[in-house]
Amino acid sequence: MTDVPAPDDLTPDDSITEADLLRWAHALSGIARTGLGFTESRYERERYEEVLAVAADILAASSRSHDRAALVDEWLKMVGVGIAGYVTPKVAIGAVVGNDAGEILLIQRADSGIWLYPTGWADIGYSPAEVALKEVHEETGIVAEVRGLLGVFDGQRRAFSRIPLYSLVFHCHAVGGELEPHPLECLDVGWFARDALPEPLASGSLWVQAAFDAIDGKVVPSFFDAPRGEVWNHPA
Repeated sequence: MTDVPAPDDLTPDDSITEADLLRWAHALSGIARTGLGFTESRYERERYEEVLAVAADILAASSRSHDRAALVDEWLKMVGVGIAGYVTPKVAIGAVVGNDAGEILLIQRADSGIWLYPTGWADIGYSPAEVALKEVHEETGIVAEVRGLLGVFDGQRRAFSRIPLYSLVFHCHAVGGELEPHPLECLDVGWFARDALPEPLASGSLWVQAAFDAIDGKVVPSFFDAPRGEVWNHPA
């Protein structure tokens, strides 16, 4: 019989981060809510609700701002039925917009004061590329055209989102309009050269190089988060 280590023999894994806890908690929550959306078995429902409680424990452990009971209640209210109950990441759409001077269009977000390219949640009834142009015009007053897909970010894996989301980022070019920041969503908006970017800038190391390469007319392969060998054992 294999010896089971006593609690005193167990040592914490220092490589586990808050990002890991968030990912595990949301993954468990998604599995449980999807199960609740498809099962009609009372026994299975009870098991899935227990999984939700475990996910809430993990999420609460990752941040003292989370209330376990409130999380479970919130998740249960989000459960759908059938296909509507299949839990997936949210989708955000971003637009890296360049102009003829080789500058990039950036907004200063009203919710954080951080500078970033125009971005917003995907809207039903629009293609991703249409949402990109819509967000650019609504947030900045600029009319643009889509040149191509720059890449796709996994928000949690890139550690710029605490909720599961995929961000599709398009390369666009300005063709008209005048700068006019959205009165509720933007503190400011402007065109910036590569060597004169504003601060604070959101996760610039992830996208600035590729953005300006695209604006300069270079062929930029679409970036994406490569598959991990062991998803649950190797955080990144």
